[in-house]
Amino acid sequence: MVFYFTSNVVSPSAKVYMGKDKYENEELIKYGWPEDVWFHVDKLSSAHVYLRLEPGQSWDSIDEGLLTDLAQLTKANSIEGNKKSNLTIIYTPWSNLKKTQGMETGQVTFFRNDMVKRVHVKERDNGIVNRLNKTKIERHPELAEEKVERDRELRTVQREADRKRRQAELRTQEERKKEVASRSYSNIFKEEEMRSNKDSILGRSNLDINALEEDFM
Repeated sequence: MVFYFTSNVVSPSAKVYMGKDKYENEELIKYGWPEDVWFHVDKLSSAHVYLRLEPGQSWDSIDEGLLTDLAQLTKANSIEGNKKSNLTIIYTPWSNLKKTQGMETGQVTFFRNDMVKRVHVKERDNGIVNRLNKTKIERHPELAEEKVERDRELRTVQREADRKRRQAELRTQEERKKEVASRSYSNIFKEEEMRSNKDSILGRSNLDINALEEDFM
């Protein structure tokens, strides 16, 4: 089972979700999306909370209000952390989560520690937690199928982007060819004009010489 929440502190609203237990956490680790950002209480057991970013959004520039929502929700879903003050919540892109052989179910580490950010939570904010809990929906998603469908849609978008890029490149090539052809035509025209002018000058010179010769005859 997966719990879904909605944060309305941003527009459009943000999609947040987490697993019910460590077994769901393991599935979420396996079938996460590149747009997902993972949240967890630092050095304590807690739910794995995920934020699904909108296309074009960056994990390292999350809105401050949304970041607070995620931190409060993560803290509230830690048995030990919920009772403590001055906690640290860590977060990182899903793609930075690393599973190694021998790890317990739901346990993760990171590929790069420098891609892990931290946010401090002084104390629980019941107003935020209650607001988020009112949006909670329980679902039994087919995570593997959703991942396959998402990847299929991504490939379609990528193919369309590649098609448009190739069309743009062809247009640029055609414009360059026309520009080169135009310059070549212009050069030919100038050469013809120069030859014509030269012939005209030579013709006049010959006429002037002939006229002088007739004067001295």
